[in-house]
This record gives sequence, C-alpha cells and structure tokens, in this order.
Amino acid sequence: MPAPTPAPAAAAASAATLERVEIAADRPSDTEARRRASAARIVVGRDEIERQGDSSVADILKRLPGVTLGGRPGRGGEVRMRGLGSGYTQILINGERAPAGFSLDQLSPDLIERIELLRAPTAETGARAVAGTIDIILREDVKKRLNTVKVALGHQDGGLQPGLSWSRAEQIEPFGYSLSANLSGGRRDSRSQTHTRRLFTPAGSEATALQVDQQALSRSQESRQHGSLGGRLQWRLGPGEQLALQPFAMVSSADTGSLTERSAAPDTLLAAQPYSRSDSEATFALGRLNGQWQSRWGGGLRSELRGGVSQSRWEGDTRQLDGPSADTAQASRSHSRVDDRWWTLGAKLNRSLAGGHALAAGLEAELGRRDQRSDEEGSGAADSLADTLNARTERTALWLQDEWDLDAHWSLHGGLRWEQIATHSDWDLGTVRHRSRVTSPLLHAVWRPVEGGRDQLRASLTRSWRAPSLQNLVARRSISRSTPTDQTNEATRPDRIGNPALRPELATGLDLAYERYLADGGLLSIGLFHRRIADLIRPVTTLQTVDWASAPRWVSQPRNLGNARSSGVELEAKYALKALLGADAPRVDLRHNLALFRSRVDGIPGPDNRLDQQPDWTANLGADWRLRGWPLTLGASLNLTPRTTVLQTSSETGSQASRQDARRVLDAYALWTFVPGAKLRLSAANLLARDFDTESSVLGLDASGRTLTTSDSRERSTTHWRLELEVRL
Repeated sequence: MPAPTPAPAAAAASAATLERVEIAADRPSDTEARRRASAARIVVGRDEIERQGDSSVADILKRLPGVTLGGRPGRGGEVRMRGLGSGYTQILINGERAPAGFSLDQLSPDLIERIELLRAPTAETGARAVAGTIDIILREDVKKRLNTVKVALGHQDGGLQPGLSWSRAEQIEPFGYSLSANLSGGRRDSRSQTHTRRLFTPAGSEATALQVDQQALSRSQESRQHGSLGGRLQWRLGPGEQLALQPFAMVSSADTGSLTERSAAPDTLLAAQPYSRSDSEATFALGRLNGQWQSRWGGGLRSELRGGVSQSRWEGDTRQLDGPSADTAQASRSHSRVDDRWWTLGAKLNRSLAGGHALAAGLEAELGRRDQRSDEEGSGAADSLADTLNARTERTALWLQDEWDLDAHWSLHGGLRWEQIATHSDWDLGTVRHRSRVTSPLLHAVWRPVEGGRDQLRASLTRSWRAPSLQNLVARRSISRSTPTDQTNEATRPDRIGNPALRPELATGLDLAYERYLADGGLLSIGLFHRRIADLIRPVTTLQTVDWASAPRWVSQPRNLGNARSSGVELEAKYALKALLGADAPRVDLRHNLALFRSRVDGIPGPDNRLDQQPDWTANLGADWRLRGWPLTLGASLNLTPRTTVLQTSSETGSQASRQDARRVLDAYALWTFVPGAKLRLSAANLLARDFDTESSVLGLDASGRTLTTSDSRERSTTHWRLELEVRL
C-alpha cells in the first residue's frame, strides 16, 4: 500500500521550522596567524597585551625577539629591530606610517588590538624597512558587547602617576563601534652626572695638557598630562561592502624645570657656564581621521579605498639662565611652534585567481606640510634670533604582489614596489629641493616538508631603503646652549646642521628561518638575516668656522659615508612547562629568545666599527604561572643587553666613538581575578633599577695638534610600581 502523501499544511509547517544559520569566522590565534603568513611575521594579540598589563607600547615590544630600546631602563626610548634605529625600523599604525611628531610613548596599550612585527618588507606594507616593520593595529569591531573601566596608580622617580582608561564596543547590526579613552598624568624627577675632559697634545710634542676637567650635576622635575581618544565606527552596507571611520585625537603637555651646576678641577677650564637653569613648557596636540571603504565585485574582485587627514601642533617655550652664578646669570628665551598637516589616499584591488594565486595591486599618495617658527632672545650670538621653515613632502607609490599557494608544500610571495619622495623646503637662509626614487623587488617563499605538518622553512630576498629625514636634509642650525657662541663649544656637545646633498640608503636583504609549531600552541624558531647597505648616513662632527658664532664651533652634520653590512641569528621558543614535565606540571608558560648581531661599516677600521648603537646580542626570559585552585596569575620577564661600543667615524682629521652601558631589566606582575568581570593587577617594571652610563669621545687632528674630548654620563634609574583595577560593566 503506497505511503500517504503529506498534506500541504504539514509540508508548510515543516518548512517553517527551518532556522537561519549564521557562520562566523573567528580570527586565528596569534600563533596560527604567524604560521599562515606568506611573509615572516610575529603577532602579539589582545589576549597577550591584556595578560602582561604593560603601561606603554615600548614595554610590549621589548620582549620580542631582536627588539631593543634606546635610552635608560624604565623610561622607554626609541624602538629598534635587530639593534638598528634612527629610521631603519618602519612604524605603522593600521598599515600606514605614523604621523609626524608622533611617539609610541604617547599611545596607550588599551587602544591596541594587536601588534604585527614583519622581519622583511613586503610590497603592500612598504620597503622603507631595512631592519623590519612594526604595525600597530588599533582596536577593531567586536562580536560581543564590551564596556571596561581601568583605574591605575603608579609611582616612579619620586612621583605619583595616576591613570584612567575606558573602552566600549558594541555591534548593532548593521552598525558597530569601538571607543577607547585614556587619561594619565604625574610627576617624576631625574638626576644625572656628567664628567667632561679635554686633552691637548701640540704637534711635534709628546706632552699632553689637561685643559678641561669638568663635573656637571643635573637635576630636573617634570610634570606631564596626557589624554587620548580613539575608535572605529563601522557600517556593513551590504554583502561584502563595508565602510569604516577611525578617529583618533591626542593631547599632552609637560612642564619641566632643570638645574645644572658645573665645577672644574684646579688649573683647568670650564667648558660651559657654571650655572644653568631652564624652565620649559611644551604641548602637543594631534587629530587624525582615517576612512576605509571595502567592496566586493563580481568574479572574486575586491576593492579597498582609503583616505586620511591629520593635523598636529607642537609648541614649546623655554626660559634659560646661564652664568657664573644664579645672581649673575644672563637670561634668554626661546619659543618654537611646529604645525604638521598630512593628507593620504590609497587604493587596493585584490583578486583570487585559479591555481592558488591571490593577486593584489595598489597605489598610494601622501602630501605633508610643515610650518615651523623659532624665536630666540638673548641667545649670545645676537640680541635676537628668529627663523622660519616651510616644507612640503610628496610621496607616491605603486605596488603589485602575488601570494601563490603552489601546492601543499610551497607558498610564494612576490612583489614589486616603486616609491618616490620629493621634499621642498624654504628656510630663511635658502631653499632645498630633494627627491628620492627607489624600485624594490621582493620575494618570499615558504616550504612545508610534510603536508599539514608542524615544520616549515622560510626564505626572503628583498630590497629596502631609508630616506633622509627632513631634519637631516634642511640646512637649519641647532645651537648647543651649554656654551655661548662667542666661545668654542665642546666636541661632545656640538651644534647641528642638515645636509641637502644626502642620498637615500639602499639595502639588499636575505632572510632564512626554520619554524616548528608545537601541539599546545607553542613555537620553536631559528632565523638568519643579512643586510648590505649602500650610502650609509651618519653624523660627522668637525671643527668649523660658522656664520652664527664669532668663535670656531664643533658642528655635527649627517653625511653619506659608504657601505655597511649587518648579519644576525634570532632564536625563539614559546611552550608550556607541561610539554617537558607532563600533564601534572605547574601551569607555566615559558618564553625565551636570543638574538646575535654582527655589523661592519666599510672604511672605518675595527674593532667596534658596527652600525650605530647595535649591540652584540640581546636576550629575553619570561614566564607566566597560573596557580591551580587560585584566581591568581604571576609573571616575570628579564631583558638583557650587553655593553656596546661603536666607532662612528674615523679619518685623517679625527674619529668619534660612543658607548652604552649594559641593560638588565626585570619586570614582574601579579594578576588577581576576583570575578570574571573584575581584576586587580600589581606590576613592577625595572626592579633591578641599575643606573645607566653612557660615554662619548671625539678625537680631532689638525696642524696645531691632537685634541681628545671625552664625556661620561650617569643617569639615575628607578623602579616603576603600578596598581591597576579593571572592571567590566
């Protein structure tokens, strides 16, 4: 007997029971994102940033393989990849170069979604990355509602440093947003001591005279306030179409008072005034708005259009007293204002092709203007000194790249980038026009010996470059205030001037790496790199007759010295302790990395003819321990960098050398989670608090004889304590 046919009503009821199914793709883990990348990169995600609870971006970066910081411990400083700073490391924010006047110290970690560290350049991210690229991605849209408040109180250098931050995110289809605000302030004291000596040996004589033997004690007190607001507003306009706006605003101010007292040994001269006091006020304000429109077209074609505008102003006022004593000191005053305006535009097309190809092409245009005004009164060179600088920078770039999954074993990433930077500046004493144009071929390859296995090998062959900065190009003088302009200043405290004839540095790079991904999300990696740099730029200090002083002055000016090379080995390991001791081991995650560097500047005899401030090695040891049965996590990290000596220049007219003390920085934290929505964190940065020593020396040779000037400085270092309460509302 045939089965009865379902009634129409029953069929309709069955259809009505079908429910809508949504498939959402989660972002891969940090380790998985690194594994999938066709060009070598390290990813530090939001979870890692929150677990460590760092108070600055520099504290996050210093734990990464091959990353070092300038300046004394506990105060942050310039971020360097592979020991190379001064423009060798490219800093991006959301894939675009950071605006003029911006410092990573001004960016709160609460505003950051993740940080990507690229060891070799790509056509899309840019080739002005001889050492590598650090791309900071600000907070993005989230799939769940977020409303978090953090209250913090810190103590460093004798002063309290309060802080308050707020983050909120919500998705209200088709609109989503995330907002983050940060307020901080505080006071801190600094103290340093400098010993300057000058020895002179007349020509044809072996007798050396001690001309200068000077001690200088400096004390300063700084009061700083900072506020920032950033976010992302996002509209889903349809399938594959999205519009996003990313506003960002920041305001900071600092009031600094400093006092320097100098004394000379018997029968020697003072190289500067015995008494110097300065009081300065500085403000910085930045506003930035970026927009992004993504669309999906037929045939798998996707487009992205980006645009942005930013404006910033730095303004500083300094009142100076210099003389034999506080009662007889002469007053001077300087006021400077720098206005920067930038406009950016970019477009990108992506298309997936047959055979595993992912083709992308793009163009970029950027226009920047700088207006700078400086006024000085009682400068010593004249009753008044004023100058004005107006500069315009135009940057254009075209790029093409192809990411090709050849088969289950091979992935290739090839690219070509053409970039041009034109600078036009007008200064009171002249006009400078400069143009840099570079074409960069880039090739990356990944080989996986076993399909779906845990091992892979990487190789990259690239061309990168470093463009001369505007400050280095413009022949604008910067006068050392420690010595009046009717006297010869010390070689270790020179005046400074630019060089319009500078050429860009070009670097050919080779990177090799082996990576093994562990079952528990851990990683073992070893990498090799080599860079050969042409037309190295380095400041050279010489004694000159100048138009801004009545006495000869020591002047530092950047020059193209010749060729250099840098090589290194980078080792990294991340794993859980249970991988070594079994499942019953404490819940401890371990992090280790070690980087070894070697460099040489051609034309400068060794030893120590390395690239500027590059150490022989750097190492990090870290651990995070989640206690069983307790809502408590403990963590610590140790950063090590050895003492570094650099011979910067060497010629028939003299030489320059600098030295930096070893850095041993120990940080620790304790994180107590009361309930899922409330956490209390106690952190201590720079627990060892070792004072930081730096040395510099300048040797001058001329017809009169041999002059050797040395300067040794010691800066006090302290521990930064911080207590932070986080509440999710």
